Amino acid sequence: MLGIVERDEAVREGCPHRIAATICRDRAGRILALRRSDTLSRFPGYYDVLVGGAVDVGESYEEAAAREVSEELGVRVPVRFMFKFLCREGISPVWFGVHEAVVTDPLVPDPDEIAWQDWLTQAELCEVVDQWIFVPGGREALRRYLQSGSGS
Repeated sequence: MLGIVERDEAVREGCPHRIAATICRDRAGRILALRRSDTLSRFPGYYDVLVGGAVDVGESYEEAAAREVSEELGVRVPVRFMFKFLCREGISPVWFGVHEAVVTDPLVPDPDEIAWQDWLTQAELCEVVDQWIFVPGGREALRRYLQSGSGS
């Protein structure tokens, strides 16, 4: 079934919904890791590599991804679509549209969204992804991203 519902309703009803997400890299190729704010309603305090959120009605994945990077990290950067996948782990099924962005400007993270962030190498991320409490969709997106040869 295809329709327009609020995100909370989609989660409550177990309906798949669209999330635009971006994996950010710096010039050295390191990947941004973050810890979500403890005040967020979904996965508070969890670690993630995705910056993102719901795709609005009439909005493309790319538009939503660029908007979310700007809102959450305080930088405007071009995003490049990488892949899409259905994640059934977590609180409800989600269609993730995963993008990549190279960030060269200093970050100004929104403290309501992000409690901590750092740039980690691929090796460092692979070491902690199963040790830290990660958002399930972020863990899956990172694995798919690295398997695709990106981030190398």
